[in-house]
Order: sequence, then structure tokens, then C-alpha cells
Amino acid sequence: MADSLAAVAPLPPPPRGRRSPLHNLLHKRSTVGLFMCLPLILLIVCLVLYPAIYAIYLAMLNRRMTQFVGLSNFFFLLGRQTFQQVIFQSCLFAISAVVLKAFFGFILAHLMCNLPGGQQRVWRGLLLVPWVIPLALSTLGWWWLFDPSYSAFNYALTGMGLAEVPWLGVAWPARLCMITVNVWFGTSFFMIMYLAALKSVPEQLYEAAAIDGAGVFQKMFYVTLPMIRNIIAVTVLYSLIVTFANFDIVRILTNGGPEDKTHVFATYAFQVGIQSGDIPLGASVSLFMFPLLAVGAFFVLRNVTRRGKEMAI
Repeated sequence: MADSLAAVAPLPPPPRGRRSPLHNLLHKRSTVGLFMCLPLILLIVCLVLYPAIYAIYLAMLNRRMTQFVGLSNFFFLLGRQTFQQVIFQSCLFAISAVVLKAFFGFILAHLMCNLPGGQQRVWRGLLLVPWVIPLALSTLGWWWLFDPSYSAFNYALTGMGLAEVPWLGVAWPARLCMITVNVWFGTSFFMIMYLAALKSVPEQLYEAAAIDGAGVFQKMFYVTLPMIRNIIAVTVLYSLIVTFANFDIVRILTNGGPEDKTHVFATYAFQVGIQSGDIPLGASVSLFMFPLLAVGAFFVLRNVTRRGKEMAI
């Protein structure tokens, strides 16, 4: 009997060979993820990291690119009144445009959220048109509206018996025109981001707030904004980076005029580096954006991380 049981009992599995460290490394999820991200990492290194390092190298050369001059180009720029205006105009353009885009995008997202499904799809598609049209093409249309020879706005003003406005010929009206075009173009992006965030807010929170007697504004400040504040912060940061580096609007509308009073970093770097032939000085102008954006990104991302940890707890 014992012999028959021994014959039926399964044999123990053969001892497995010890796996090599390389085999274990290749089968880790982190390693697989790294290999899948490797093409993107190489693309970022080739198209972002290498040009950034090369721009830093160029910014420390003289005009003929034959001698290392250190930070002389940066100190030279800071001493020029024109470049001081560029810093002011870039900050004014970017900050005011982003604030207005965030405000109008938030209002439009709330209006869209309260529409029925069919109407919401139609209006969402219509409001996305400014963001879908190429920026250079739409800016050219705005230029026709502002230009003194073809201005539809001045035509309407004269029809009402009012004086014409030199929209692009005076500093402050030209700055306001640039901000207006950027807000018109970018509000749709804020709207679609905020609309997606509003869809993710649980309806039970609004019901609980209504039971407690909360009004419309109380729901907005104590339910909506706390729930979507991370989306707001990331969207504002992304738009701030893109707006600081904006080139098309200023180049087409004013080309930096009148008297260099509407230049931003991108257009001034193009004028100095490409049109004037001073590549190192143009690289220095473009690098001035980095510390400004780095400070903003640090504070925004730090707050986002802190809020994420609070929500996890």
C-alpha cells in the first residue's frame, strides 16, 4: 500500500536555476516603464535640453563668438532702458492676459456646465474655434481690425460721431490690443480645462452644501474652488509659460513698435539676435525668461504638491 501511494504522489518540482540580476532588473516595472519612456526622454534631450545648454554657452560669448565674456551680456542688457521696458512689458502682457483668461474661462466653464448636453456640445465647439484657428492667421485678422487704414473699430467709432483711436500707434492702446488678442485666443483653453474639472466634482458635495443653506457664491468658494484648485494652478502655470514666450501676436500686430514699447522677450530676442546679427545677445535676452518662470513654477508646483498630500491624508 505504501508503495502504491508513493507511486501516485506527485514528484517535487525540479529546483529552479538562480536568476541573474540582469534578468530581475529587466522584469521590474520601473525598468519597463523607463524603456517605454526612453524615446520621449531622447526627444526632450535633443530638442530641449541640448538647445538650452547651447543657448547658455552662446550667451557667454562676445558678438563675434570668438571670446568668452561670462555674464557681461546680461549686465549690458540690464543697463539698457529698452530692455528694462521689455521686462516690464513682458510681465504686464503675460500676467494680465493670464489673469483675464483664467477669469473669463472660469465664467464660461460655469455657463457651459449648466447647459443641456446637446446645446453644450454645440457651444463648446463654437467657443473652441478661436483656439483651433492658427494664431498667426487669427492675429492677422485682428490686425486688419486695428490698422488705421482698414480699421472696422474706427469705422464704427466715426459712424457714431466719435474720434478715431490710433490702436497700434500709441504705446498703451497697442499693449491693450496685444492683451485682447491673447485673451481672445486663450480663453477657450481655460474654459475646456475648467469644464473638465467641474465635471469631476461630486454632485453630493453641492447637495450637502445646499442642505446646509449655502448659496451660489458659497458653493463656489467653499466647494468648487477647493476641489479644482490644482487644475487651476497647473493651467495658469502652463498658460503663463506659453504667454511669456509668445511671438506671433506681437510680431504681427506691432512688431515691437511704436518705439520698442510693445516688445516682449521673444520678439526682442529675435530682433537683437537674428535681425541685428548679435546671436549671443539674443540668447541672453531669451534666457532672462528662465528665472522669472522658474520662480513662478516653484511656488505653483509646491502648492500643488502640498494640496495633493493634504487630500491624500
